[in-house]
Amino acid sequence: MAGELKPPDSVATLLARARKLERSGDYPGAVAAYEDGLGRSPDHRELLSGLAQLASRMEMHATAASLWERVSALGPLNFQAIEGRSRALRELGQFEQAMALLRGALLEYPQQAKLWGALAVTLVQAGRTGEALTFFGEALRLDPASVPALYNRGGAYVELGDLEAARADYRLAQKHARGGREVAQLRFALSLLDLDSGELTLGWEGYEARFSPDLPHPVVFDIPGRRWTPRSDLAGRRLLVVAEQGVGDELMFANVLPDVVRAIGEDGQLFIAVEPRLVDLFQRSFPRARVSAHDTEIRADRRRRFLPDDAGGVIDFWTPMGSLMARFRPTISAFPPVVGYLRPDPERMAHWRSWLGDGAPTVGITWRSAKLEGDRRRLYPPLEHWGPIVRTPGLRFVNLQYGECGEELAELKALTGIDILQAPGLNIREDLDDLAALCASLDQVVSIGNATGMLAGAVGCPLAIIDGPGAWPRLGAAAYPWFPQALAFSTATFSDWEQPMAEVRSHLTRQFGYA
Repeated sequence: MAGELKPPDSVATLLARARKLERSGDYPGAVAAYEDGLGRSPDHRELLSGLAQLASRMEMHATAASLWERVSALGPLNFQAIEGRSRALRELGQFEQAMALLRGALLEYPQQAKLWGALAVTLVQAGRTGEALTFFGEALRLDPASVPALYNRGGAYVELGDLEAARADYRLAQKHARGGREVAQLRFALSLLDLDSGELTLGWEGYEARFSPDLPHPVVFDIPGRRWTPRSDLAGRRLLVVAEQGVGDELMFANVLPDVVRAIGEDGQLFIAVEPRLVDLFQRSFPRARVSAHDTEIRADRRRRFLPDDAGGVIDFWTPMGSLMARFRPTISAFPPVVGYLRPDPERMAHWRSWLGDGAPTVGITWRSAKLEGDRRRLYPPLEHWGPIVRTPGLRFVNLQYGECGEELAELKALTGIDILQAPGLNIREDLDDLAALCASLDQVVSIGNATGMLAGAVGCPLAIIDGPGAWPRLGAAAYPWFPQALAFSTATFSDWEQPMAEVRSHLTRQFGYA
């Protein structure tokens, strides 16, 4: 009948719509559908659970924790809600609250293997990895085929330096794996273990699992044409190399590009697509190549990278940059002893050397990544451990830390009484070409394994990298073969940074001759 109002969607219809939108990657649309349904039925368990899971996927962890608490309040005890809320609390860095929640549930339900596994993971993320093994053991006693417990215990063994025990857990988990995600995660974990053990041929082969669509946050390449394989001849070919993952990975994997230029030869053409902030640096470093920014669309939890306009229709092959390693870096001995494969701007280097002047030796420092959510802070030395390094006599220290770090610089000043020099007019995060010139102008850089450390290594700056157990980019070597001038100072456990930090201070003292 004309003008008749359409009846409102049912709660079941809205739930189905939300799930469909979520599967398609339309997270805002899915959130709207979930919230519409909850507006009609505020205590609908499936709507609350679905929205909580989506909030976690969108890294809205406080929202997820609140939603899971609402699910729990509906009763009876909901193990999915307990697990979900504990996971959200971990991501918020609230480890004691997460452990209290899980212990309370285990008092009532001690036979729930998943709760033991969740408690073990929480202990690992709280820096109590050795203690966590007991709880993983209980989870696996109750459920010997638990893939998550085996996978997570394997990761704990990596942190504890027991690579063979980690491999055994990953292999056993593979026998019980169900579904593409578990299979892909285990294959990728084993590849990193192989790389960490120096088994590069096996490692690079398995490393291709990083592109599995079953992994969280996969990179999808929307590039027509033939994908290059290690068996493909490059002489005289037109090859597009597409950088992948984060800026640090792009800088590290660029170690292979001089070899690719030689393999292509005078009759071929190399195209390189990199992060927009790296275009100038890469073009200067590889003048025979055509360098452009990769065009990346981020939708939901996927990143889709497209063919650069200036390479359209003219390439013979394309490849992700990291996939070149299987051909050109099958062994540690295949890494050339060349210091510095990226070329900073010489005029900007002159500018920074003029600013630094002829005083005491200069040391750049960067102490963390940009992401510190959940357990990530434990992956880096606490700021107070940098105090003895900054107090090394006879040196000047320069800030290379990207992101907002004013409070941390003030804390370092309070700890040491020393002002860290600030490069005037330099946006450390955005102007990577100028940052490269500054790094190359310093006498030393001391870094954790972040993008700035990789940049300093790539331009040939003397580099001390502070890292933790299971740092696979060392490839089983004592240091980082990508950067022959680099030294690695590693902790045996993320709970104790004193030894590597003391070793860095001793290195600086020896290097620059001050007592």
